[in-house]
Amino acid sequence: MRRVRYEHTGGPLFLEEVPVPAVGPGELLVRTAAIGVTLPVVRKVTEAAEPIPLGGEIAGEVVAAGEGVTRFTAGDRVTGLCFGHGYADYALLHETMATPVPESASPVDAVALVRSGLVALGALEAARPRPGESALVTAAASGVGQLAVQLARLRGASRVVGAVSAPGKAAFVRGLGADDVIAYDADVWGEPVDYVLDAVGGELLTPAIAALAPGGRLVAYSSGGGTVQAYDLLVGAKSVIGFQMARIARGEPQLYERWRRELWRLFTDGALRPAVHGEFDLADAAKAHEVIESRSNLGKVVLRT
Repeated sequence: MRRVRYEHTGGPLFLEEVPVPAVGPGELLVRTAAIGVTLPVVRKVTEAAEPIPLGGEIAGEVVAAGEGVTRFTAGDRVTGLCFGHGYADYALLHETMATPVPESASPVDAVALVRSGLVALGALEAARPRPGESALVTAAASGVGQLAVQLARLRGASRVVGAVSAPGKAAFVRGLGADDVIAYDADVWGEPVDYVLDAVGGELLTPAIAALAPGGRLVAYSSGGGTVQAYDLLVGAKSVIGFQMARIARGEPQLYERWRRELWRLFTDGALRPAVHGEFDLADAAKAHEVIESRSNLGKVVLRT
């Protein structure tokens, strides 16, 4: 089978031929059809001290089920988060990280919706939104951000603002349902909002905190780091909440499953539609990474096998 690998920090990425992996206890061997490309994986290639398996979101058909697997069998269509080699024709997916894909959804729909949607929905839940409150979503054109904009509206936000890296993304974000779109380098981010869902971090934390109304909440779910000045929180009685999807997946499986069911329900009802920027062949994984690195994507970037 084909698999994408790299040998040192920064790449390059290349294809290699390797045997199909053997399925272990609790695992599913999946013939992949679509693979999601995410900023955290791209950052690992460019920043990790040593090469790591390129994992992430996959969708495809179960070929074999390992010992102890009870929820799936060969022929089932699934999607989920792969912690091993996911950029491959076949990948191993632990049963606990897998979810069925309904007939109405394609593999591309699945990788664009589930993992990104779980992060978006989880961050939104962490903000404790109340009907009629206003929201601001950073990286609003990203795979997660585009779903966060839609979910904030579905949860009753009176006004949704999208923050983007370039003005050229404004029309796309407005098409998702955003009322206003602002660029990161704007001097003022408009009227204050009740909560911010921040996927960027770093230097963007300061203007994001400033965009909060008194008593506002910022949910940070970025791997970009950054520092928040305590005084900036004190003067407006503002708060910052950290959100990590892995903690929910490991520690609250029932909540994780409930969120997954809600995402599929919204998708099936036509209320939530993940946008896909482009589909790349597995052999063109480097080109897909370039799109993410350039921050030029409008929606999800997907690899096809």
